[in-house]
Amino acid sequence: MAKNLVIVESPTKAKTIARYLGSKYTVKASVGHVRDLPKSQLGVDVEHGFKPKYVVPKDKKTVVKELKEAAKNASSVYLATDPDREGEAISWHVVEAIGINGDLPVHRVVFHEITKEAIREAFDRPRGIDLQLVDAQQARRILDRLVGYKLSPILWKKVKRGLSAGRVQSVAVRLIVDREREIRAFVPVEYWSIEAEFLKKPQPGKRAKPQSFRAALVSRFGKREKLALRNEGEVKAIIEALGGAAYRVADVREKEVQRQPSPPFTTSTLQQEASRKLRFTAKRTMVVAQQLYEGVPLGPEGNVGLITYMRTDSTTVSTSAIAETRALIKERYGPDFVPPGPRVFSKKAKGAQEAHEAIRPTSVRREPEALKGYLTSEQYRLYELIWKRMVASQMAAAIFDTTIVDIRASVDESTAYLFRASGSVMRFAGFISVYSEGKDDETDDGTKKPLPPLIIGEDLDLTKLLPQQHFTQPPPRYTEATLIKALEEQGIGRPSTYAPILSTIQERNYVVKVERRFQPTELGEIVNDLLVEHFPDIVDVGFTAQMEEELDDIAAGEKKIEPVLSRFYGPFEKTLDAASATIEKVKIADEPAGEDCDKCGRPMVIKLGRYGKFIACSGFPECRNAKPLLIKTGAACPSCGGDLVQKKTKGRRTFYGCSRYPECTFTTWNRPIAQPCPTCGGLMIQDSNRRIKCTKCGYASATEEKEADVGA
Repeated sequence: MAKNLVIVESPTKAKTIARYLGSKYTVKASVGHVRDLPKSQLGVDVEHGFKPKYVVPKDKKTVVKELKEAAKNASSVYLATDPDREGEAISWHVVEAIGINGDLPVHRVVFHEITKEAIREAFDRPRGIDLQLVDAQQARRILDRLVGYKLSPILWKKVKRGLSAGRVQSVAVRLIVDREREIRAFVPVEYWSIEAEFLKKPQPGKRAKPQSFRAALVSRFGKREKLALRNEGEVKAIIEALGGAAYRVADVREKEVQRQPSPPFTTSTLQQEASRKLRFTAKRTMVVAQQLYEGVPLGPEGNVGLITYMRTDSTTVSTSAIAETRALIKERYGPDFVPPGPRVFSKKAKGAQEAHEAIRPTSVRREPEALKGYLTSEQYRLYELIWKRMVASQMAAAIFDTTIVDIRASVDESTAYLFRASGSVMRFAGFISVYSEGKDDETDDGTKKPLPPLIIGEDLDLTKLLPQQHFTQPPPRYTEATLIKALEEQGIGRPSTYAPILSTIQERNYVVKVERRFQPTELGEIVNDLLVEHFPDIVDVGFTAQMEEELDDIAAGEKKIEPVLSRFYGPFEKTLDAASATIEKVKIADEPAGEDCDKCGRPMVIKLGRYGKFIACSGFPECRNAKPLLIKTGAACPSCGGDLVQKKTKGRRTFYGCSRYPECTFTTWNRPIAQPCPTCGGLMIQDSNRRIKCTKCGYASATEEKEADVGA
């Protein structure tokens, strides 16, 4: 008897779904897209409606053949690819590639979590392929192909061979370059602050220990303008005046402050938080999230999908999931931790589509600790993060009792200053007992040390005045978290594109990570400046965001694909012609490498290639001697005494090895520290928890070093 053929993207997903469908279904995997634009040519007919030319890549011919054979023996075909534009397009390409004719029923099924209930509901309510979503995906693919294949030859000709440009990636590079130039142009401005340490006097007849606390100078008493202290001279004058002042509590204000939990994760916020808390790159986050979504073997249960679909810009959660979460909170933490009604979050990011649920566990009853034995370390850590965020999102607010105290410093009858102190005490932990959102940079989180009990009119003793010099700081460089946040806020890209954007700009050597923050390379700045001057729309944030909105309009059926592409390509083609004729060739000077060629004796120079810097003979092309550029760590190899240098795997992950390879094969994933162990002289390294320790005797330093770039 013929079976129903179900086609998904991955073998893991196929294995998980097969558990729930039973013997009437055969589940096969397409292993991603089965058709694409050809690599060797543009593949888009710009003269006839931008018609794409799709081909089956060589590595997918066997897959397509197997799907064709399976379809011949099937009674119907169910397309169960992912619930987004990319998944819709994969389903359409599968149908086109295997040549399903009208005699075989074709159904599209969509589910946002791989659970028995969700799959059963999806198969009970199949639909046809949504060609509007397919068109939106095709439009993005064609746009990116037009930009990449038309711009890249100009970069090859005018800058150097092997370069490429991307529509959205170029905007990300521009953000990083612009931020770097803000930092370079920044001029620090001096300013000062004054804090005072006060002592609360014990009440008469009581033997309580005096309590001290600090307050900050805010303004002249009775004035609303904040006191601006610009130099040391101004500070000395005020310090001298305050030395003989009388200090008295002028006002005490107490209030209750509630802190609310963050919503469950979207793709963007998951990538941001995994970067902050787990040190995951966006790419790593999505790889691990995909594993959790598609299914993980849980012993006797078999493959189980642990989270909902991980590409989403929605914070919406199903009613049943909220009810399950609230019940768990009541059982595990008590009724006080359950708010009166379910929390409902609204997504406000530019371009949010609200198409899916937020990222959450398929069941909060599967607590992380119970699954630990079945998950890899990365899977466990990411699942725990998602679980905690979901549970916390439905918990009661944290409550703080906050006190603000104003202190009058009377210098004389006409002059007085205002000092202000604030403190808070957590009265009820609420959601903080489970989870609290990370911070991008070191900022005041609102938590203050409690103040001693003070009353209006109470006299205080001044212990000391604490003046401090400061300088204004430039804006910080982007981390993965803050760059993703900026892209989302400005409507650049969509949930499926953030991770590829960050990976691509690093792989092209347009930016590098230094201490986990992005810096543009010289090559990145050169390419950016060329694009800004000659292709301003391509790297314009507003223009790129508008294109994203037009793609959304195509998906919604409000616009057609050809007019959207025509409006873009007409001006773009004219700009291409003008740029090709007017751009002068950019000469990139080679840096001296500080050594001579061991083959011909000429000086070696540092060159910039497609995959980064390398050392080559200045006598090229007569002498073609070249070798990798070794980035020394300053540490000695514990095996042979050679230099330990930074290296990259084929996957661009950073590791460290001996410069005398292959004679010496010592390697380590941990960053070596230049200073040897003070106890035994052995190699010191920084481990995954940023602790400094000796690999020989185990000595651990209390000092943490700044984290090095650990690659993408």
